Amino acid sequence: MTPVRRAAVTALVAATLLTGGCSTGTPYVSAEVPACTSGDDARAANGVVLMAQAVPTADWVPCVESVPVGWTFAGLDARAGSARFWLDSDRDGVHAIEVRLTADCDTRGATEIPSERYGLSRFERVTQVTPQYLGRRYYVSPGGCLTVVFTLAGDNRGEALALATQSIGVVGREELAAQVHEASGGRLHLDPPAADAAEEDPP
Repeated sequence: MTPVRRAAVTALVAATLLTGGCSTGTPYVSAEVPACTSGDDARAANGVVLMAQAVPTADWVPCVESVPVGWTFAGLDARAGSARFWLDSDRDGVHAIEVRLTADCDTRGATEIPSERYGLSRFERVTQVTPQYLGRRYYVSPGGCLTVVFTLAGDNRGEALALATQSIGVVGREELAAQVHEASGGRLHLDPPAADAAEEDPP
């Protein structure tokens, strides 16, 4: 087994442990960047798998494409039913950007605008423009909602908003499941087969 494959399998084994932890409400906290790809074979990082397991109905899972200059990844928290991670800014402060994944969200008061992400509807809501810029962007699909929360205090908020949001990507659940299956040599599954069977053959 190559070092990259061994590292991937080790991470995925850790990810499978989240299933039990989430079911009891035990949070998973990590300082590892939930990168959209990891290693030479372009697999999503362990944190992305953990977020997907935390919200098993979500078809799309957030990830980090890159961390812009002046920004720092601040941490990830995943637990049963929700997951989130933060980006700090040297100009806009701590938790300037928070990305949340939940099964659904309340978009009342938000304006729907054309989405740049296939399969996801986009809504925007700005609640304050001064002295801080506060707002939320929602990406909604059946079974999942990705919310980007902005708390920007710097002078050039438009640039900060663009840089930060461009660094956030998504990975499809089917693709992620295939990555988990391949990296583990078919031994591990993103979603437990027993749960899938129960959905297909309800009592």
